[in-house]
Amino acid sequence: MFPELNNLLNTTPDRAEQGKLTLLCDVKTDGSFLVHHFLSFYLKANCKVCFVALIQSFSHYNIVGQKLGVNLTMARERGQLVFLEGLKSSVDVFFQAQKEPHPLQFLREANAGNLQPLYEFVREALKPVNNGEAAWRCPVLLVDDLSVLLSLGMGVVAVLDFIHYCRVAVCWELKGNMVVLVHDSDDAEDEENDILLNGLSHQSHLILRAEGLATGFCRDVHGQLRILWRRPSQPTAQRDRSLTYQYKIQDKSVSFFAKGMSPAVL
Repeated sequence: MFPELNNLLNTTPDRAEQGKLTLLCDVKTDGSFLVHHFLSFYLKANCKVCFVALIQSFSHYNIVGQKLGVNLTMARERGQLVFLEGLKSSVDVFFQAQKEPHPLQFLREANAGNLQPLYEFVREALKPVNNGEAAWRCPVLLVDDLSVLLSLGMGVVAVLDFIHYCRVAVCWELKGNMVVLVHDSDDAEDEENDILLNGLSHQSHLILRAEGLATGFCRDVHGQLRILWRRPSQPTAQRDRSLTYQYKIQDKSVSFFAKGMSPAVL
């Protein structure tokens, strides 16, 4: 968790909002630091987290998490974290017989039309239980990253349907939160990714967009972050508020500053 980012978003683990969809996107840079922030943020907030990790291994997230003050292994053992490791699970889907539908079952189906097994996995992972398990504050679904599903052959309509059903289950029924990362390829020919990004943008309450610098690589400024707060129920003129900051990623933190106000420049 990055305290400076919490300050920008005006939130802390002890007063995390509920029923919200947060969209993370990156263009010409790596926005994974945002995923690590929200993962550690919600674990520290004592929330039940279902993490659908399609891009990195569990050990990768655990190593970064320890730098940010959370232990994913312990969180998983005590039932706070349910982790779907896409890289490992995809091998199981192809080479091991499955007694029950696997969350990534669509990988074996030439004409997979939906992501229902993945949705059922999420719903089962976050459903309330009364068996003596620790009481968590609220459920959270975190996906890194949604664009991978398009690359694996799923249609954009199926991915948007998956998000819709997850919003109904997590945000509305369970009063939880969702955080999803989508890559912006900045390619006019990648129509499906554009549709996915636009569709999620209209549904999101908060959009964090990490962008590479137009001038290229810089040692002291790694990119800029656009923050857009949205209130979908409000009239167009009242529902959006945005801010832009530049940032520098360090080993255990991220520094944010106004454009042109990097300590290296002043």
